[in-house]
Amino acid sequence: METKERILVKSHEQFNRFGIRSVSMDDIAAALGMSKKTLYQHFADKEELVSACFLQVMDHNRHQCLLDQKRAENPIHEIFLSYDMMQEVFTNMNPVVLYEMEKYHPAAFKKFHEFKYGFLYKMIVSNLERGMEEELYRPDIDVDVIARFRIESVMLPFNVDVFPDNRTQLIHIEQQLFEHFLYGLATPKGQKLIQKYKTQRTKK
Repeated sequence: METKERILVKSHEQFNRFGIRSVSMDDIAAALGMSKKTLYQHFADKEELVSACFLQVMDHNRHQCLLDQKRAENPIHEIFLSYDMMQEVFTNMNPVVLYEMEKYHPAAFKKFHEFKYGFLYKMIVSNLERGMEEELYRPDIDVDVIARFRIESVMLPFNVDVFPDNRTQLIHIEQQLFEHFLYGLATPKGQKLIQKYKTQRTKK
């Protein structure tokens, strides 16, 4: 692994474990066993490192979403695959990260916002439209409204005012919101597929 890649991987690990604000460049250099001078040869400051770190995460998530879209059997299966990916991400994610990014690293948060309402929005709209065409989703939904609702509902568990115990309950909260969203969309035909994929997961 190249030095820059090692720095990004270790930084992401540290931010997820302790939050962004409490991790200094000194901490990252120490965790990597390298000098601060080497660290600063690759990243001018913490702001640049935070931006690069989360841009890499978004690129990975973008790639995974497109893969899931290709290998999905149908739109409902695609949502289950995306939920699996999200669950993997959130298992190791500190809920405070998004709050701190918004408050202390606005440039990085702006990129995250663009990712949400650019790429993710388009992916969800595409899924909804295909689900309606295949009669898996209700024909009367407003695609724009539901796509925006889904994006914000995914972010809701990170809101400590709404869910003060989110650090330990993150996956449970996401699962509840996920099922509420999916059953609210589905026709009887779609609900049969939901049950099919839920049963498959239970057997694993």
